Amino acid sequence: MPVVSNASDTNSILDQWFSAQQNVATWSADFTQIREFRALAHPLTAAGKLYFSAPGDFRWELGRPAQTIALRHGDEMFVIYPALKRAERYPMGATAPRQLRDTMSLLQVGMPHSRKEFGEQFQLLSLVATNATWRLTLQPKSAGARQMLPELQIDLATNDFSLAATALVFADGSRMENDYTNIAINPPLDRGLFQWQPPDDFKVTSPVP
Repeated sequence: MPVVSNASDTNSILDQWFSAQQNVATWSADFTQIREFRALAHPLTAAGKLYFSAPGDFRWELGRPAQTIALRHGDEMFVIYPALKRAERYPMGATAPRQLRDTMSLLQVGMPHSRKEFGEQFQLLSLVATNATWRLTLQPKSAGARQMLPELQIDLATNDFSLAATALVFADGSRMENDYTNIAINPPLDRGLFQWQPPDDFKVTSPVP
């Protein structure tokens, strides 16, 4: 797999990615998640769905029906466990702890707001051409984020720079990969997808003071 080592070629590829990203207002896809643990001989797999709405709202559902839902809207994020009738609320605005914001921002690594913001958050370790994708290997610049996720990978389709896959490498050596299919760019999405009001019978906790 050839590594793109020329700085001008690397910048050209990144410029094309961010240029394409500016045209994405909404995005949705199915995904297959593969989790690898050192203690397990075989990886765990699950299906899910991801919805995104610029500039930063998303809804991530794992399982069918969804067993876990991560939902961000504005300056707030919920992690919801429907079967357990339990949810966690996290602040995401400027008043949220920096380490929390840096770590949670990794969930949107494939949908950056701008090249400037991307450059502030990540160091590009390598850019590799592999079949029909560009693979970016990244390291978070935040020391707090690196304690949890020392490395990330993004696969972009070479024909239109759409997100094809993401992989998160955790500090304990485990790995989580999401492979995306049935991708829709700028589909009409119901705004209700990104809004959630806890039902009366749900227990909602706030792990961050």
